[in-house]
Amino acid sequence: MSRAIAGTRTILRSRSCQGTRPATLRVRASTAVEQKVSDTKFADYKPKTAFFFPGQGAQTVGMAKDVVAEVPAAKELFERASDILGYDLLAVCAEGPKDKLDSTAVSQPAIYVASLAAIEKLRQTEGEDAVAAANVACGLSLGEYTALAFADAFSFEDGLRLVKLRGESMQAAADAQPSSMVSVIGLDAEKCAELCEAASKEAGPGKGVRIANYLCPGNYAVSGGVEGCEAVERLAKSFKARMTVRLAVAGAFHTDYMQPAVEKLREALAGTKIVTPRIPVISNVDAQPHSDPDTIKDILSRQVTSPVQWETTLKTLLEKGLENSYEIGPNKVIAGTMKRIDKKHNFVNITV
Repeated sequence: MSRAIAGTRTILRSRSCQGTRPATLRVRASTAVEQKVSDTKFADYKPKTAFFFPGQGAQTVGMAKDVVAEVPAAKELFERASDILGYDLLAVCAEGPKDKLDSTAVSQPAIYVASLAAIEKLRQTEGEDAVAAANVACGLSLGEYTALAFADAFSFEDGLRLVKLRGESMQAAADAQPSSMVSVIGLDAEKCAELCEAASKEAGPGKGVRIANYLCPGNYAVSGGVEGCEAVERLAKSFKARMTVRLAVAGAFHTDYMQPAVEKLREALAGTKIVTPRIPVISNVDAQPHSDPDTIKDILSRQVTSPVQWETTLKTLLEKGLENSYEIGPNKVIAGTMKRIDKKHNFVNITV
């Protein structure tokens, strides 16, 4: 086992948009996480160097091919992953086909493994001290699992099994009920929420939308019914949005459209050994670090239906004195979000 994963070891800004009810499911904004005494270990954390891990959408055909050829520990990770998954993950990453790699069930394990392979690349090129420098970790949606694996909260294998189940369950939920996501560019959060309300009203009951990903200023992902997403696209210009982009995802992630995946995840998490992370890992649900294993399990089960508080996470880290950041894994999405908040922040990409 590689040393990188050895062991392999609340103020919220979300607003729920009215009229968003897929069938009997209610799309709701996330709520604060109840804090236990055992969950306060990282209450006064002081970030200096952060490792950020990407989420679904960062995948590209050809990723990981070079790192596996150059870094033996990365190759080992892909070999172990293929044994668990039952197919050659590296072949899909390196050769595609694109539609297979882009499927939720495959892209999530692929990004998880590729990102941890990038840790091995950093270790080989920059040394152990470069890896050990991280004193806080974060992940965008799926990337939260990668961050927890890096922080030794669970093993590489257990994390991969959870990610596999997460991807398959989210894909099944998306297949069961048509839904979509749209990126809205050029509006602040309040104005984007107003756009969601107008689009939900126009789409009608059970077809509305809400902000699902507070990515960075001027860039928010809206999620919900297909009709609601279409209404967002029609109305965006009247709200002074610069543009909208329909996202190539299976469905309305981070809303109650994903509720069917929650119970499967909750059951799997209950049977997974999770321990206190060795460094703070910031939750997508409330932008706070958690140390209590049961709280972490609860948060991970809630995460698929809760808005991602990424903008709050980045701003909080910077306010607390964050000095250096690394994006670990395919693509450079997270670096782009940070530059929208602080153009001068020291940011390094370790890509695969």
